[in-house]
Amino acid sequence: MPSTFSLSSFLVLLAAACAHAAEPEPLPALGAVPGDLTVSGLSSGAFMAVQFHVAHSALVRGAGVLAGGPYYCARGSAVRALSACMSPNFFMPPPKPSEARGEIEKQAAARRIDAPDNLSRGRVWLLSGGKDHLVDGAVVDAAHGFYLQWLPEHAVVHERLPDAGHAMIAPGAKDASACAATQSPYINRCGDFDAPGRLLAHLLGELQAPVAAKGELLAFRQGEFAGPDANMAGTGYVYVPAGCRAGGCRIHVAFHGCKQNAAAVGEVFVRESGYNPWAESNRLIVLYPQTADSNGSNGCWDWWGYTGPGYHLQSAPQIGAVRRMIERLTAKP
Repeated sequence: MPSTFSLSSFLVLLAAACAHAAEPEPLPALGAVPGDLTVSGLSSGAFMAVQFHVAHSALVRGAGVLAGGPYYCARGSAVRALSACMSPNFFMPPPKPSEARGEIEKQAAARRIDAPDNLSRGRVWLLSGGKDHLVDGAVVDAAHGFYLQWLPEHAVVHERLPDAGHAMIAPGAKDASACAATQSPYINRCGDFDAPGRLLAHLLGELQAPVAAKGELLAFRQGEFAGPDANMAGTGYVYVPAGCRAGGCRIHVAFHGCKQNAAAVGEVFVRESGYNPWAESNRLIVLYPQTADSNGSNGCWDWWGYTGPGYHLQSAPQIGAVRRMIERLTAKP
């Protein structure tokens, strides 16, 4: 069989190998604004965004939830995660918005999470796709109802895209799939619908128009923040807009979905998910923490308990690691 391996293919592989071999830098101290944090995520990243928001509600001012459900949805059960929290049925119906309230109040009283009254000062943006066959729309509806326990209706926006599959929706991604697709890298194009732009505008207020991302996308040593029980990769990413090295920028944490970590898709999510152009024009540092693929996790964030029963608390291995990354970014340079 004749070889189809070209010089351009060789150069792509060589560049990838060199990038992989390069030693990541330490996460820099950037003097970021400590009290103006927002989070978002897709799928397991959406569940993680909700977990982080509830656990650190005194710190987080808003969350973007794409194809995710309410806090403590799985209750520590992988079976419940796959059924009631993703594909509900007669025997395992979708979660009720209020069912985690007792757990929240108990953990807040024990000071394992922040007081839930803090949630009332935030904003939430949710997205569900009509052709998403992995996370049912009823689960996102439950997340919507969950937040309405503390927030007024105008603070919680739930957008529905009838033709969208299970993916981040970013119009400018060169590797985007068709709108209805559910396939790697789980970034779709649905006309000019811009999920990062919409969620950031709702969470942060009026934004400057996006511009070309001319800042720095840094690979950093994530291992110094995460212990061996966290199932997190040795390398994380952060996008630092031009001018943010001098301090005073806000932080947004973007949690990737399952099979969307760097081990699965390389730098596609951190480069093409659509956050960086908005970040560049709005002085917003974007932190892209990364999971590992061990423990049979498929690169998912832990929202059902594979890192331990306290996975939804401030002391959880993954929540704690991300919190320490934020502390570094807010430290003085």
